[in-house]
Amino acid sequence: MSKEEDNKAIVGRWFEGFWGNPFNPDIVEELAAPDMLLQYSLHEPRRGRDEVMKFITGFRRAFPDLKFWGTADLIAEGDQVVGRWEGGGTHTGPAFGDFLIGSLPANSGRKMHFTGTTVLRVREGRIVEEIGLDDGATALQQLGILRAA
Repeated sequence: MSKEEDNKAIVGRWFEGFWGNPFNPDIVEELAAPDMLLQYSLHEPRRGRDEVMKFITGFRRAFPDLKFWGTADLIAEGDQVVGRWEGGGTHTGPAFGDFLIGSLPANSGRKMHFTGTTVLRVREGRIVEEIGLDDGATALQQLGILRAA
């Protein structure tokens, strides 16, 4: 297998274990680099396995059915892998205030479903960076946090 194929396999396992449902918490220790950067437009950037784990466990407590999946083949060149995805969930858990703007009271029942594109960087079999551009405005509108003028 080429380096690019190896990296796509790593990212595919990450997407399934980290963003899929059920969540596999062991995937963070297994595939995230110790100083991994996780950055999306809806949330503050996170650096390091502990911060990444805190983020995803809080997100999943608030949205127990949270699930994202790929919508196209992964594209890889060198140490970078690009994936397109969609997904979302229903807020049936505790209050959630991790968004950069606004928060949700406990068990709002609001649903979000949105899309995005993510670029991941893989080094020595570990994900060192995951930076995504998502349709956060759609998610925030669906959750009632952002109102269209």
